[in-house]
Amino acid sequence: MNIIKLSGLLVLLAGCTQDQQNQLSRKAVEFLDGNYLITYANGSTTKSWTISSGKVTTSEKGYYYFWDNKKHYVQTPIENTFIEEID
Repeated sequence: MNIIKLSGLLVLLAGCTQDQQNQLSRKAVEFLDGNYLITYANGSTTKSWTISSGKVTTSEKGYYYFWDNKKHYVQTPIENTFIEEID
C-alpha cells in the first residue's frame, strides 16, 4: 500500500513544472526548524550566515527571511541564495 502512495506522489511531482517544484521546496523550508548554512552569491559577491535552531521563511516577493546567529535580521533574494542543512 505504501508503494502505491509513493508512486502516486512521484507521478504528481513529475507532472509539476520546475517553478512549481521550486515553490514546493521553498514551502518545505518555511516549516523546518533546524541548523542551516545560507549562502548568497551574485557575481563576485558572496556572503554566508549560520542559523542554529531557527527557520527560514519566504514571501511572494521572492525573498528568504531569517535571523542569523548574531541576532541580525537578514533578507536575501531567492534566486541567488543557497540553503544547506548542517548538523
